[in-house]
Amino acid sequence: MEKKKSSYRIIGIDPGTRVTGYAIIEVSDCAISPIDFGCIRPPAKNILSDRYLIISKGIKLLLDKFLPSELALETQFFHKNPQSALKLGIAFGVALIAAKEREMSIFGYSPKEVKSAIVGTGKAAKDQVQQAVKCFLNLKSIPEPKDAADALAIAICHAVQKKDILKTINPKKQL
Repeated sequence: MEKKKSSYRIIGIDPGTRVTGYAIIEVSDCAISPIDFGCIRPPAKNILSDRYLIISKGIKLLLDKFLPSELALETQFFHKNPQSALKLGIAFGVALIAAKEREMSIFGYSPKEVKSAIVGTGKAAKDQVQQAVKCFLNLKSIPEPKDAADALAIAICHAVQKKDILKTINPKKQL
């Protein structure tokens, strides 16, 4: 009797007010495959509340179209300017609420955790992360734009961490 393959989808989000990167991957027993990736780019001339609405609608469309079961987000928002950190935190919240409305599981990872999972060091440069994502997913070229590559890295990080979580039964990353 043939064993049935199990798979699930993860959406990775790299939140931002000007550019929000997204990536949908499918994880099966033996592979991680990219389904879609790109960016939500609200017009910079729009007021912040309108940009947040565009981001929210964009994420909701992705959730409805691809039906991921889990959301992985970048969580750390340290910035020299507290106002910028607050704006990023709100973009994070927009993604979180869109997923919660669909009763999805939500997980958060710091940039250092993502880099460690993808490259092996938390101090990796962006180009190293892009190259590692390309290799992980057997892509012909480095994923562009960088925000989409970051979202792919976040989703892959979760897929890798989830296997460890399942082994140790310690879902400490769930938000």
